[in-house]
Amino acid sequence: MTATTTADTTVNAVLRTAPAPPAEAAAYFRASLAFHTDVSDVAAAMTADGGPGFVLLDCRSTESWDQGHVPGAVHLPTARIPALAGQLLDPAVPVVTYCWGPGCDGATRAALALAELGYPVKEMRGGFEYWVREGFAYETRQGTERPVADPLTVPVDADDCGC
Repeated sequence: MTATTTADTTVNAVLRTAPAPPAEAAAYFRASLAFHTDVSDVAAAMTADGGPGFVLLDCRSTESWDQGHVPGAVHLPTARIPALAGQLLDPAVPVVTYCWGPGCDGATRAALALAELGYPVKEMRGGFEYWVREGFAYETRQGTERPVADPLTVPVDADDCGC
């Protein structure tokens, strides 16, 4: 059943728990943006004049990195962060982590490890999967690939989605 019926109203599953008050919702969403970014924003920042202002970190295995990674990313598998972060990353420069995709918590685990070491960090939602699905170039052992964008993830014939 998709709705609950009371004496006077029918409440669907979406509204069974009422939305938070607007001020609480604003605080939550503001905080969410402090912790997350998306593929399109990362792609735009990576090609911006003057550089992105952050380090993009691929926290996957070497085999995954070789299969494909974002150009300009630093490779540092999550398990090696405690030992190598100090050699590869400047603690004054924000880090954006990514892993395979939205079904993987690898980027979250890497972000946690970096935050515990004192690094300012965000997680790139969508990960490598959405980087590829949105049609951005990626590098492999064989060279650079540029996939056709998936029209279910990006607008066709537009520079951005307008959000």
